[in-house]
Amino acid sequence: MSVIDLSALKGGLRELPPLSLYIHFPWCVKKCPYCDFNSHEFRAGSIPIANAANVGRSRVGEGFDEMAYVEALLRDFEYSLPSIWGRAISTIFMGGGTPSLFSPQAMDALLAGIRARVRLQPDAEITMEANPGTFELERFRGYRDAGINRLSIGIQSFNPRHLQALGRIHDDAEARRAVETALTHFDNVNLDLMYALPQQTLAEALADIDTALSYGVSHVSAYHLTIEPNTLFAVQLPQNLPDDELSADMQEAIEARLEGAGFVHYETSAFAQPGRFARHNVNYWQFGDYVGIGAGAHGKISSHQGIERQMRYKQPAAYLQAVADGKPVQSSHKVGRKDLPFEFMMNLLRLTGGFELRLFSERTGLPVSCIQSQLQQARAEGLIEQDPTHLRPTLKGQRFLNDLLTLFLHEEGEN
Repeated sequence: MSVIDLSALKGGLRELPPLSLYIHFPWCVKKCPYCDFNSHEFRAGSIPIANAANVGRSRVGEGFDEMAYVEALLRDFEYSLPSIWGRAISTIFMGGGTPSLFSPQAMDALLAGIRARVRLQPDAEITMEANPGTFELERFRGYRDAGINRLSIGIQSFNPRHLQALGRIHDDAEARRAVETALTHFDNVNLDLMYALPQQTLAEALADIDTALSYGVSHVSAYHLTIEPNTLFAVQLPQNLPDDELSADMQEAIEARLEGAGFVHYETSAFAQPGRFARHNVNYWQFGDYVGIGAGAHGKISSHQGIERQMRYKQPAAYLQAVADGKPVQSSHKVGRKDLPFEFMMNLLRLTGGFELRLFSERTGLPVSCIQSQLQQARAEGLIEQDPTHLRPTLKGQRFLNDLLTLFLHEEGEN
């Protein structure tokens, strides 16, 4: 790790990046043992929205109903408006938790409220995450009518044994039915799949990919199962996990199978048919801006004075009270110039096709010259390829991404 030269640099952005909106829905039917996201199970005795009458005020955990949460989201969004005046939103992503626990009426009210408060691009991509087990044909017709035009479904596996090992509430039949239902109303569908699962073989990992491909979905996200801190799996490690060699074989075989089917491997874990990249996620990876609303949501907002990161209160009760008090942001901080190269590279180097070097200056306000020594070292170690206008990670750089990113870390004591 070498010193990044920021001496005599004023920094500052001349041009603002594209703007997205992330909306967090913190409730799930059941917390998965591998999940470290901000999600909370319904309390005993609460009524899951998916099973409630479509009356617009179904109760959802901790005594809160869905429309009360929607109203809080809109108030939260209003507090962010002064920081984004005049800017249009290009993508919206509804994540969780399980957003599909909320009724179509709630989603319609939410999106209508957002449109009333800010300008959306005419072709805005609006994605909702959904889990099998919350799929009903009429509900998903309602989501489409509300303006949602992309679904991301948490399948994880089509194998019943692996679904059970992952603690999923759906079985393989429900997984298949979910995909079929989604494709009835949506032509832009992502399936989340996981590999390196307990007792999983290479053939089983590829079988999940082949099943996804058989449906003709436009996007597949393939994630290596990771044991994250503060999860049940971290406390009770699953037995018979594939070793590193088998996991690497799975990764290479999955990449080859999807690329052979015409999918573009455009990000570490993301594969899409040409023209069907996840635009919301690409904005993240290109160090774009995003407002984050909802319990535990994160945001990144640029101005000509610099970049600010925000985080909302994580616990739903605390979040709703904070919104009621007019202070939904729990913490915020300006990103220091010394941290900008690492934060930029942490996102951009996930893109397998790399990026135009001009983006570094456009999104950080710093000249590329301040990281020349890091780039030279990365080239020497075979981690990147670079020409005068473009930079991309090599296959080695993709496989050893953490080593590559370490080169851009700020050293303590550096100005």
